[in-house]
Amino acid sequence: MKKNILISLLSGLLLWLAWPPMQYTTIFLFFGLVPILVVMENIIKSTATKKGKLIFNITFLGFFVWNVLCIYWVYNSLKIVGEVVAIPISLIPYALGPLLMAFACWLYYRLRLIAPRSWSLAGLVCFWIAYEYLHQSWELNFPWMTLGNGFATAHQWIQWYEYTGVYGGTVWIWAINILMFLVYIGLREAQPKPVRLKLIVTLSAVLILPLGISLYRYSNYIEQVNPSNVVVVQPNIDPYAKWSEFPPAQQIDILTKLSDSVGQVNTEFFLWPETAIADEIDEDHVRSNNYYMQAQHFLSKYKNGNLITGTGSYKRYDAPKTKTASPLPDGTFIDNYSTAINIENSGTVQFYHKSKLVPGAESLPFENTLSFLKPVFAHLGGVTGTYTKQEQPSVLYSASGIGVAPVICYESIWGEWVAKSVGKGAQFIAIITNDGWWENTSGKDQHLDYAKLRAVETRRWVCRSANTGISAFINQRGDIVQQSQWWVKAALKQDINLNSELTFYVKHGDYIPKTASLLAVLGMLFLIVRVRIKKKIVKA
Repeated sequence: MKKNILISLLSGLLLWLAWPPMQYTTIFLFFGLVPILVVMENIIKSTATKKGKLIFNITFLGFFVWNVLCIYWVYNSLKIVGEVVAIPISLIPYALGPLLMAFACWLYYRLRLIAPRSWSLAGLVCFWIAYEYLHQSWELNFPWMTLGNGFATAHQWIQWYEYTGVYGGTVWIWAINILMFLVYIGLREAQPKPVRLKLIVTLSAVLILPLGISLYRYSNYIEQVNPSNVVVVQPNIDPYAKWSEFPPAQQIDILTKLSDSVGQVNTEFFLWPETAIADEIDEDHVRSNNYYMQAQHFLSKYKNGNLITGTGSYKRYDAPKTKTASPLPDGTFIDNYSTAINIENSGTVQFYHKSKLVPGAESLPFENTLSFLKPVFAHLGGVTGTYTKQEQPSVLYSASGIGVAPVICYESIWGEWVAKSVGKGAQFIAIITNDGWWENTSGKDQHLDYAKLRAVETRRWVCRSANTGISAFINQRGDIVQQSQWWVKAALKQDINLNSELTFYVKHGDYIPKTASLLAVLGMLFLIVRVRIKKKIVKA
């Protein structure tokens, strides 16, 4: 028992060492899951009772260690409500993912009872990917720890994400870990030498071929020259102070001065971070908003300039025109949004409303059940449970016809969502974010690294404006060409290359997890049917 616990904890430590922003240890992903597989095999082969429960509990421990060590910064963002109170709230993201991971392992055990090991291992991969897809799709979404994200610091290895997205990385990691596990089991069980040799050859091929193809693609990828000058601005305003200590006009003044410090006559886009305009703008009367006019006045000196900036916005109605409209005391109704707004020199204004809302801070999952948590999450800067989301991604266009994929903060870890914007005509990706809530932790670095995966999947430049850092430019291969320092005022400019070609992943999206999820559901139905048949036989 103790030995299996230690082996499971070893797996958690190996996966943590492999995870971004760690560099040079990404290779640990290729064997970090082997100890977990060994633990499950040990339990299955043992004489212990309640093996399923043992597998669930022990694998959970390993996954919990991995998750806590990687996303410890969640606690940093919550401790403002109280260092003690923040602990149980932090346990939700710390433990929910590991619970789902352990459930996938338990399903694997149940499948092993009625199917050969090889088929059961294939089933495990499907169960795992189904968990990952669920965790990016339901109300408690938090796909931060999707296995394929682990290659974010080694993007040279996964240039084929332009075909598979991050779920291709999940499949690759599991395939190599399973083959390594089978090689180990072959030695432990003294399997015939030809069997072991076949496994070693297969392992070598599964490791080397994707890696070689990717490195070749990385070395030979050439961007088509189609330049556009873009400026990203980092005002470095404390997110906890920006709503109370700094008037919005003063913040805009900081942003305009930073923009002017690097702006050129031919600059086509200025990017300001999430909630850079610290106001709630009435979308139906935006042109008369003082802060909008202040921002547009700055833009007047740039003939072809566009300003994409974050802000809060709302729409008011005399009647509940939408399902999400909330009633106000005066009898009217309102929808609140976290918004990216595109400002031009003309009177044209375009809005994009954040869709992937942060559970708790911006939306309250299962609102009726968890309503008691609203006061806690309100400290994270959101208006808990009251933001309305946009149902489909969209594109912001300049007057000259350049399409931009607007991505607000948390949305940047959804590959398919960003890909849909690209499929609708976006020629580069604009990420606006505010990572200051997490303080100087690895959270901000992971968030930046994950943006590199969006560049590879879509073959688009990523231009990233972060309030307190890290702002950056990322090219179509996933290389960070420029980046700012953390917690400093900065403005960066870059001639990027626009791209209109569509990758296979952009065209087809998350086909891997959708297929795996279907197979996982079929597998679970198969297990349920077998259990019921067994019960009927026992009763007879």
